Amino acid sequence: MARTLARTAAQTAADWSPRGLLERLFAKAFDGLVYPQIWEDPVVDMEALAALEGARLVAIASGGCNVASYLVGRPARILAVDLSPAHTALLELKLAAARHLSQPEFFRFFARADEPANLAAFERLRPHLPASARAFWESRTLSGRRRIEAFAHGFYRTGVLGRSIGAGHLLCRLHGRDPKRLLQARDPAEQRAIFDREIAPVLESPLLRLAAALPLTWFGLGIPPAQLDALARAAPGGIRAVLRERLERLACGFPIAENYFAAQAFGRRYDPEGRALPPYLAPANFALVRDGAGRVEVRRALLTEALAREDAASLDGFVLLDAQDWMTPAQLALLWSQIGRTAAPGARVIFRTAAAESPLERHLPTALLEGWVHEGERSAALFARDRSAIYGGFHLYRRRS
Repeated sequence: MARTLARTAAQTAADWSPRGLLERLFAKAFDGLVYPQIWEDPVVDMEALAALEGARLVAIASGGCNVASYLVGRPARILAVDLSPAHTALLELKLAAARHLSQPEFFRFFARADEPANLAAFERLRPHLPASARAFWESRTLSGRRRIEAFAHGFYRTGVLGRSIGAGHLLCRLHGRDPKRLLQARDPAEQRAIFDREIAPVLESPLLRLAAALPLTWFGLGIPPAQLDALARAAPGGIRAVLRERLERLACGFPIAENYFAAQAFGRRYDPEGRALPPYLAPANFALVRDGAGRVEVRRALLTEALAREDAASLDGFVLLDAQDWMTPAQLALLWSQIGRTAAPGARVIFRTAAAESPLERHLPTALLEGWVHEGERSAALFARDRSAIYGGFHLYRRRS
């Protein structure tokens, strides 16, 4: 079922065409965990969505970090949708942990995510998990370990994305470089100097050039073929130029002590001092996350199909991540037909794109965008503050009241 859903989302070409084979290979990655941490900045999301108190939201779940973080704003309801059983199981684990663990236990489980005591905590969570989530975490990997044991050994090193980041670190070590040194920077000038010394030379190496030419390298970062095409067109130098530009922004564009995305990319963990964390892990926010966890409904489905089950004018916010980069014009039209039907007056839609431009004006029938305003200047200002730094654009559309 999971593979069928993912193939439906990612497939744009015939099964046995070269492009179709790549899309099927990408979809297979969604049999398991892809994103141990979501790579969109929830602080930017919450600013774009405006007043969240009492709002009704639908969001793609991914690793669950942002859905859990939105609870800080006290929304009335969040419908969290994802294709991957691993991602829905991860979000359900976070919600159960917020409701049934203490704040220190919750912090250890998801901020440290590498201590054996987390396994004892899981035993207390088991009765509170949906059967599908419990079965997922108790199932075994090829190594013979239960999946939940990743939280005793380093959860953020797992999943397709976690392993791909690990491969990047290995590539740096092969060149005698160490990205972790970036986390020691005391100011922006040091960040720049360390990037130039430890990371920039690797980006020009023959081995990196070879890896960048292989679609499988990008699949490991959760980038499907359609999005890979958009990345290749995003800069004159092609995809390697885009990779350098976005890694440079991640490394140098924000104070390193305030950017938990940089901590994960270059240190493969959150800051052990807890100075930079997703909002849901900040100790001061724990009570809000705990109290709001029961207002999240987790559903495994295509987003368009999930919206078709919602009432007209019943939703105030839509968080699409970068999913539209995967879609054909026909799939986009079906999605926006449902968004238009379910959006309440004043509703907001936010999403990110690999390239800078929004695909909507180019690919959607004009009628589907009637009544919507693309907040271009506001989108650009929010994009400039997005610490994840890996996208080409952030977009906010507002339904006229």
